[in-house]
Amino acid sequence: MFRFKQFIIRQDQTAMKVCTDACVLGAFADVSGSIILDIGTGTGLLGLMAAQRNPTARVDAVELDDRAFEQATENVANSPFANRVRVWQGAIQEYQPPPQYDRILTNPPFYANSLRSPDAAANRAHHADELPFADLVAAANRLLAPGGQWWVLLPPFEMGQLTALAAETGLYQSARLLLRHHARKPVFRVVAGFCRKPMVAISEQILNIYETDGRTFTPAFRTLLQPFYLIF
Repeated sequence: MFRFKQFIIRQDQTAMKVCTDACVLGAFADVSGSIILDIGTGTGLLGLMAAQRNPTARVDAVELDDRAFEQATENVANSPFANRVRVWQGAIQEYQPPPQYDRILTNPPFYANSLRSPDAAANRAHHADELPFADLVAAANRLLAPGGQWWVLLPPFEMGQLTALAAETGLYQSARLLLRHHARKPVFRVVAGFCRKPMVAISEQILNIYETDGRTFTPAFRTLLQPFYLIF
């Protein structure tokens, strides 16, 4: 169980944990607009964060895994945003909603050709077998409205792969946040926004979670997550 200021996330510890980097995506991504999509919602975290940040938006959350879908449905039902967040079960490749979306959020699986867990649900949560990057890019291109933004969280190498694939389909990086544990550590995650217009210059920021002691949260991290974390 992970307690936020306005909602509680119940989570299956074997497959779908609430991670700091996912919270950064949920707190940083642009969630303006009237309809928002969360691809691969897991516990429902990103959809709920989007609903908290944008009090007028409708949020659709899509999840393939049975156990994750049940958790997301429970978490949404027990949140203050149950009337604005809908959870759908199925593969995003087959998802056919009536509208396109102003904003899309994705924290995709990214491991490929690596050791598997004995737990099938954990493998679906962390490995890209059932949602290859090419399929993810195709879904984002199909579901993103003109003028919309698609926000993704990935490690740096995988973000480079996704960015190249996206550009081939007419989706271009417009902004990115480089996430480090602290200033002496390398970047371990990238939060990137994509749009349909090639950008002359990409807006780039760096966020350190901790001071160099590895224990004290930085002021920038505290400010970003203050609306959500009970500890701030």
